[in-house]
Amino acid sequence: MLSVVLRTLRAHRSAFTGSFVALALGVALLTVTGLALASSLPAAPGNAPAASVVVQARDTLRVPTPAGVRTARLAHPRPIPPATVTELRKLGPVRVDGRSGPSRVLRLETDADPAAVRQAVRGTALVLTGDARRIGDPAHDRDREALTALNALFGTAGGVTAFVSVFVVASTFAFAVAQRRREFALLRTAGATPGQIRRGVLAEALAVGVLASVTGCALGARAAPHLVSWAVAEHLAPPWFTLGDHTWPYHAAFWTGLLVALAGAGAASWRAGRTAPAEALREASADSRGITRGRLLCGTALLLTAVVTLVLALATDPGDLLHRKTYISRPMLLITAAALLSPLLLRPLTRLLTALPGVSALLVRESTATGPRRCAALAAPVLVTVALAGSLLGTTSALDRARAEEARERTTAAFVVLPKGRAGLDEATLRRLRQVPGAVVAPSSSTDVHVLEDGVALVRSEARATDPRTLAATSHVPLTAGTVSALDDDSIIVNEEWQRHRVGDRVRVWLGDGTRRTLRIAAVMPTGTGGNGVHLTPRNAPGAPVDRVDVALAKGADAAAVSTALHRAARTDRVLPREAWLRETRPGTRRTTRLGLLLVLGLALLYTGISVANTTAMGTSGRLRDLAVLRLAGATRRQVLKVTCAESLTVVAAGALLGLLVTAVNLAGLWIALALLSAPPAVVLPWQALGVTVTACAALAVASALLPTALALRRRPADPAGVRE
Repeated sequence: MLSVVLRTLRAHRSAFTGSFVALALGVALLTVTGLALASSLPAAPGNAPAASVVVQARDTLRVPTPAGVRTARLAHPRPIPPATVTELRKLGPVRVDGRSGPSRVLRLETDADPAAVRQAVRGTALVLTGDARRIGDPAHDRDREALTALNALFGTAGGVTAFVSVFVVASTFAFAVAQRRREFALLRTAGATPGQIRRGVLAEALAVGVLASVTGCALGARAAPHLVSWAVAEHLAPPWFTLGDHTWPYHAAFWTGLLVALAGAGAASWRAGRTAPAEALREASADSRGITRGRLLCGTALLLTAVVTLVLALATDPGDLLHRKTYISRPMLLITAAALLSPLLLRPLTRLLTALPGVSALLVRESTATGPRRCAALAAPVLVTVALAGSLLGTTSALDRARAEEARERTTAAFVVLPKGRAGLDEATLRRLRQVPGAVVAPSSSTDVHVLEDGVALVRSEARATDPRTLAATSHVPLTAGTVSALDDDSIIVNEEWQRHRVGDRVRVWLGDGTRRTLRIAAVMPTGTGGNGVHLTPRNAPGAPVDRVDVALAKGADAAAVSTALHRAARTDRVLPREAWLRETRPGTRRTTRLGLLLVLGLALLYTGISVANTTAMGTSGRLRDLAVLRLAGATRRQVLKVTCAESLTVVAAGALLGLLVTAVNLAGLWIALALLSAPPAVVLPWQALGVTVTACAALAVASALLPTALALRRRPADPAGVRE
């Protein structure tokens, strides 16, 4: 069996080249991402300070629940009491952290005796010694967030790699089996059983998988250090981030490569085993069977699953469709279903695209009709890439536009005053701003509010603390129930995303400094895109500095005069007109997320290129007799090349149109979700990215078809025409 498999691989090496390259590349990427993930799993060490003791304010909220203690970082931790700071100064010199203010000490360092420090603190703050001092590193949280984003980036890349690899391998093996049906029929005629044929195809896939996995692991080991250096240079990872000594990523990548190879060849092996001995007597290469029963059942099941899950999400939790994990993973179902069911639509679509007068259009139309599997193998990767690019980039662009429209609708102020630094606007500046003639001033502070839902989930919500008397004059707060005027020091304005959101109900919350309060719900806002947050009064935001002042114009006030007076009153602080502030704060996709999406699309395009080139080259090499017959019928070399080019472009265009159809369905679901959430509905198609993707696929398909065709046309037409296949 092994010798037969090796000889088959050698005889059909061109058919297995695409699968080998795709698998080797996939295993290499899985190895690289696995090594990076394994190295980023330990907690961020940070930099230990030089002092032997660190005293830090308690900045963690701890809420006991039946399922254990839930913790969250406080937005405005209570400072170290001044009396404690005084006692610590008596023990020796102290160094106050730069984040602390003159009256708010959040962290300090000292070389005093740890026991004496604990005696002086007496539980009012955290005393950190040894390795625990790293918790006090200001960069600790930033490094931990960077590692979390890095995990998401590499995890998504690894998932897409496995997803697209299965498509490439499955389409390659399916097309290879379709081209070798006479070979399998001859084996059946010689006495081979269907089981032996299936085992032979699986053995070929296993051999390709082993060779590709070994090659991929070796390539991944060489490429991983370069990826880590790039991540550090691009500030995606902390400066101290390095590769660790891990072996499990190699095992995971190797066995995943084998699993992908066997999974991709599984359906093809079953189809090969069903080849009848009479297939050896066939003269024509035409294959009128568009889709197999198993492919139809799987595609229909996935399509129904995608539709049902989308409808359920829209009916129960439309906000879930706006989350990054959801809008990256959910389109995979519909894309897979469309790729499996593509043979049903390819024939009418290619007929529509070639509904032109002339012999060339007729030849292209009939060639695509008699080679449905070849067309499906070429169109499927194009469909996947176009649908991924359109769905992912279209979703992020639509969400950014919807959030920008929300911010524009909420902001009715003519000017916005922002502090120059992080300390916020002081009282003297606020007094000067309030004295500006013709200005309605509304200072506000950003803070956090935590609420316990279902008794076990501690949920954080962004909040803004504003005086309710000026809130309505400078902002438009969208409400579904209640009024803004009902907000007071004993109440809160929540949104519909909260578990309890009925006006008049009382809800227990934890404020930004950890204070527990029970507040009455004064009004309810729609969920929107998730940026509505909650509204409080300044009394319920202790320790939160004023970080924004919205300024509206009083009736009859002159905008230019108010602007001049505001600049004079703000002095060194910034005064921005409404449009300038909206441009500056326009929501956008995070840099890590954007790089992750580009990495995903780059991988998909790379795999598409491999699949398109391999499928086109295989299809052209298997049609040398047809090309020779065209030459004998009087066609010139230029005409044959023109027909070959037109056929490749037709199939790529059909795959791109199916990808656009999948994109339209995904974006339509997002549009409905935004409408249900009372957010501005938006649909954005990334035409530039789609154009680049389709152009690259078309160029690869044409080049891969023209090269073997041009080489074949150098031979005499009678040579390949007279050879039996």
